[in-house]
Amino acid sequence: MRDNYGGFGSERQAAIYVTGATGEAPALPVSPEKLEAEAVRALSPEAFDYVAGGAGSESTVKANLEEFGRWQIVPRMLRNVSDRDTRSELFGQTLAAPVILAPVGALGIVRADGELAVARAASSLGIPFVASTLTTAPLEEIAAAAGEGPRWFQLYWGPDRDVNLSLVARAEKAGYGAIVLTLDTRLLGWRERDLARGYLPFLTGAGIGNYLSDPVFRSRLPRPPEEDPVDAVRKAVAQMNDPAFGWSDVRFLTDRAHVPILVKGVLHPQDAVEAMESGANGIVVSNHGGRQLDGGVPALRALPAVVAEVGRRLPVLFDSGVRRGADAIKAIALGAQAVLLGRPYVWGLALDGEKGVVSVLENFLADLDLTLALCGVARIADVTRELLTPP
Repeated sequence: MRDNYGGFGSERQAAIYVTGATGEAPALPVSPEKLEAEAVRALSPEAFDYVAGGAGSESTVKANLEEFGRWQIVPRMLRNVSDRDTRSELFGQTLAAPVILAPVGALGIVRADGELAVARAASSLGIPFVASTLTTAPLEEIAAAAGEGPRWFQLYWGPDRDVNLSLVARAEKAGYGAIVLTLDTRLLGWRERDLARGYLPFLTGAGIGNYLSDPVFRSRLPRPPEEDPVDAVRKAVAQMNDPAFGWSDVRFLTDRAHVPILVKGVLHPQDAVEAMESGANGIVVSNHGGRQLDGGVPALRALPAVVAEVGRRLPVLFDSGVRRGADAIKAIALGAQAVLLGRPYVWGLALDGEKGVVSVLENFLADLDLTLALCGVARIADVTRELLTPP
């Protein structure tokens, strides 16, 4: 693990060029778009569409990406950027870079050892990984794969509070340093790609490992999952969403958790205030990568107002549409303390397992470091809105 990725961009860039001089091109595409195009051939059509797809017409997915283009960087010249520092402070911990791997459910449909491979890759680079509730491997196995690496646990709130608390208690015991409570999945979005195929991976048993291994969930079953897998799957799927989920439930959790609670899915500044008043320790501005609400506001457009409302009192993180180092710099300039990277690392996983995730991450971190330097800024902590022209 590295303590800091300052200067890493030049190192990574030089290594690629030196290897290329011997006639050997990078094993994986460098651009996120080409990564996705290659992943189409590596995955089943159902798995690819599940990861790549969004809600409805996928207008929110497109808007997330396009919004970054509305903000443009104005670099400063002839500033000493020879000694760069990408470190960022969050919840009393120092991150080597302000980058976290976003939770992605059912990674087992991408690669058999999906969550374990991602946990190992993130740990090797010292990058926090947020394990989804909806993993095929139980959260304890994922924690073991991560070793000493930083890790958080994402919780989908279900109608059975005792199951929710059991998952949180298991995560705390397994060394997860924070809980990311997702707010925007009280119902599953209308995902046309998945509906056209009649495909929901959880109904095949993918992504329900945490439920099947949970003692409280198992106690709710008339027969063990080993004896009646169909009933276990049905009840697990029923636990994934709760249309009645409200701010009182957030307070219920924050009053009982022993690690920081971040709420993910906030786009309106008043919801950020509600989260803070419900005891949340951090906010993740996110529209679920466009997977929940068609026609929703791009997450980056929502970020400044949320930061203005609560940014001086709570850490604000950003998720949805991050693809390149410049995207991360723009989100940080608009007030985010870190960004969550999602689909790109999944494409790396699809193409080359753990090595593929490492490759994607190394390229992203290198791009981030070089973009920082080319802005004329030596420290992530010095990135401010003054770098950007307004849209």
